[in-house]
Amino acid sequence: MKKALVLAVAFIAVAGIAFAQVDLSKVKDGVYFAQEKGFSSSGWREQVVLEVSKGKIIRAEWNSISNMPGAADKKAHAAAGKYGMAKASKIKAEWDVQAKAVEEYLVKTQDVNFSKFDANGHTDAISGATMNVKVFFELVQEALKSSPVPKGTYKDGWYYAEEPNFDKSGWKNSVLITVVNGSIVDVFWNGINKDPNAKSKYAQSLAGTYKMNAKNGEWHVQADRVAQAIVKAGDPSKIPVKADGKTDAVAGVSITVPMLSLAIEAMKAAK
Repeated sequence: MKKALVLAVAFIAVAGIAFAQVDLSKVKDGVYFAQEKGFSSSGWREQVVLEVSKGKIIRAEWNSISNMPGAADKKAHAAAGKYGMAKASKIKAEWDVQAKAVEEYLVKTQDVNFSKFDANGHTDAISGATMNVKVFFELVQEALKSSPVPKGTYKDGWYYAEEPNFDKSGWKNSVLITVVNGSIVDVFWNGINKDPNAKSKYAQSLAGTYKMNAKNGEWHVQADRVAQAIVKAGDPSKIPVKADGKTDAVAGVSITVPMLSLAIEAMKAAK
């Protein structure tokens, strides 16, 4: 009985930590960022950017990146009419429109501990948004519990670039870079196949169907290492590339890294 009570108390303590509310008045001024750890089954990974000043959120941005071939950020994707939520939505509003409504709600109410969700993460409390908003508020809390993003020199935004042509093996590289508070906070390297029905290189590698079988890990594992190196360096041009297209500057990477020149190209728009 005593053991069961101890376990119950421990569970409550852990749960309390996991669901601890955020006291916005104690959050330092700055810009905050959080994103999901991985991609969802639909191929998207949600991101949240918050700016805090004098104990209040003065700016909120909700976006997402995709591991689908050739996909830019979700806001751009939806604004271009490629996402398709408007047709399925009972309020006939596209994803970017609904995301804006959620952002505006947070700035207006300052309710960072919002929890009025149904079992599917939906809510009736936010006018103009009928989609799943639970992930947004979970990332809001995660962002505010983290450290502010250091100030960088780039322009904030999502920067996408892809190679103009397919190589002999039928692939071309793409890169999507997220910049917050002037700093690179996320880099996603992917590959597009000449077969329009084929999944992206990242998705195939993640599913185990690309089968590179390299000693340093599958393609997506090595691609993520290069991406993380760019985030750490703060500038893709700081990572040297050898004449054979490979780099010795990133541990655990034996593949060629054409995305570095592509990333440099993408970041021209951020200067």
